[in-house]
Amino acid sequence: MARHGKRYLQLVEQYDPLKTYAPEEAIGLVKRFGSARFDETVEVALKLGVDPRHADQQVRGTVVLPHGTGRTVRVAVFARGAKADEARAAGADVVGLEDLAERIQGGQIDFDVAVATPDVMGVVGRLGRILGPRGLMPNPKSGTVSNDVDRAVREIKAGKVEFRVNKEGGMHVPIGKASFSEEQLQENFRALIDAVVRAKPQAAKGQYLRKVALSTTMSPGIRLQPQDVLGFTQARAAS
Repeated sequence: MARHGKRYLQLVEQYDPLKTYAPEEAIGLVKRFGSARFDETVEVALKLGVDPRHADQQVRGTVVLPHGTGRTVRVAVFARGAKADEARAAGADVVGLEDLAERIQGGQIDFDVAVATPDVMGVVGRLGRILGPRGLMPNPKSGTVSNDVDRAVREIKAGKVEFRVNKEGGMHVPIGKASFSEEQLQENFRALIDAVVRAKPQAAKGQYLRKVALSTTMSPGIRLQPQDVLGFTQARAAS
């Protein structure tokens, strides 16, 4: 059984762990709970009504959060010629091809996201055993294999996050920092949920959003009512 510290146990006493909260109330609580000595990340945990064992029930996508993640993201771009120049102009932190591949093979991985143009994937593919386990391999489905390098880099820098269902049908996605305002967290939360709902597979049957919870890095999870979450996103869409 997990053992929790004094601060964690004090936070648990400030709310009802068995209750499901409305999104606005839950976000207010996580803001209050984010009181560690560093700026804690606010994360959404979802349990979806899909069976990831079937290829037609995979859920994967990306969303650009309106207010970013609050994290500085280092972007590496595999490209040559004009596309390499385009990447540098867009703000990429590392740009290269064979030289970049050699650095990675030598153990130097100083970036958080990798982007590549389609024509250089032959070089990048050789790095699969290194980048794949770290979740850094460029992939067309996440928009990190693209000829539009400028857009790819700028979206990542602006707060683009990827979501992907795991083998248990769940996912964990950051939506900002505890220092964000409640309105900023609400808008980021709404954008994420909207993207996940739009990514619902046609083969998925029954209730899609089964469980939703919010937490900060060091706080307990706060459960939300799935129907309230859907209503929260739909209300803004209708306004």
